[in-house]
Amino acid sequence: MAEIPSTMPAVAYRKSLPVGDAESLVDVTLPVPRPGPRDLLVRVEAIAVNPVDHKVRTNSDPGGEPKVLGWDAAGVVVAVGDAVTAFETGDEVFYAGAIDRPGANARFHAVDERIVARKPTTLSFTEAAALPLTSLTAWEGLFERLGLHDGALKNPGTLLVTAAAGGVGAMVAQLARALTSLTVIGTASRPETARFARRMGVAHVVDHHKPLIPQVAAVAPDGVDFVFSTAGTDVNLPAYADVLKPMGQIVAIDDFGPIEIGLLKSKSISFHWELMFTRSLHQTPDQAVQQHILNQIARLVDAGVLTTTATTDLGTINAENLREAHRVLESGKAIGKITLTGF
Repeated sequence: MAEIPSTMPAVAYRKSLPVGDAESLVDVTLPVPRPGPRDLLVRVEAIAVNPVDHKVRTNSDPGGEPKVLGWDAAGVVVAVGDAVTAFETGDEVFYAGAIDRPGANARFHAVDERIVARKPTTLSFTEAAALPLTSLTAWEGLFERLGLHDGALKNPGTLLVTAAAGGVGAMVAQLARALTSLTVIGTASRPETARFARRMGVAHVVDHHKPLIPQVAAVAPDGVDFVFSTAGTDVNLPAYADVLKPMGQIVAIDDFGPIEIGLLKSKSISFHWELMFTRSLHQTPDQAVQQHILNQIARLVDAGVLTTTATTDLGTINAENLREAHRVLESGKAIGKITLTGF
């Protein structure tokens, strides 16, 4: 194993600026982090970009200090903390990390072993880096929040997922197709996003730029059992209340202001939040569940059941390329996941 240097290249931001500003993301040199007792030090080989990256960049001003983003990575373990039990140097891993720690847009990254798994052997680092955050979000939303882990194969029903060609929507569709008996209705508005959503497991596509109620009713006249809302929850809540069956359930992951939750009362519809950072952010006793989930994802990928959602690699990990990744995400036109590879 090559000697670990004392400094490393990274991409950071020092002030919240529009993505078109050359200073919105900058190349920096930082000290290589020292792993804590439960940490792995990972040499990052590839990253993926998520909406959380540009949301943090836009809404959290670091006051001039360099703040590193990035919560999807794949790489090689180069050092381990004294209390690490599940990994050793040389292991190839993938993970989403913790939002209250420095991100992975850096050559070396320290991450708690409990939220890390060995990467799928059939995928490259780039293909693997696209999966962790969205897989965890989709898995927790489906099988923990909506409770589909019990009896899911026995009870056919219908799931509506918004933005089904996005990173999370695509993983929701894949997991629902592979591990449940649900029929998936997905929203998409362009021919290319509709095609991608169908490839991911969506059975019926409806246009989220048109009224949802008549479109959903046309393919599910008896209503839907579940909604996985990845975007537009506040705007779409009246439609969800209409198309959901009595005792239906919604899980939402997006950010919005006050909503009229009383719309759900007459049907006893349940509303759930899903934030995949909750376990690491609050140091819950069951953090290692995320390692278990990612191990399951890796096994399903290597068995050919799931596929990577990586669609666009923008080149090496540097500020210019990351600014372009943020620009595409902010445009709302991304399909699948945007990745960057190497330094």
